[in-house]
Amino acid sequence: MANDRQPHWVNSPVLVEAIERYEQGRLPRPLRLWLQALLEIDPLDPPAPLKPPC
Repeated sequence: MANDRQPHWVNSPVLVEAIERYEQGRLPRPLRLWLQALLEIDPLDPPAPLKPPC
């Protein structure tokens, strides 16, 4: 049985905005934890850019 708490889809603009705010350190804790879980980010690792350079 699949984990019921896993998202089936994520709105792309919402995800991009969350990534930008995460990289800027402006994401509220609940959303930061959500993003870390979604993208499997280890909170103990040093911060690194999540988006490729444009």
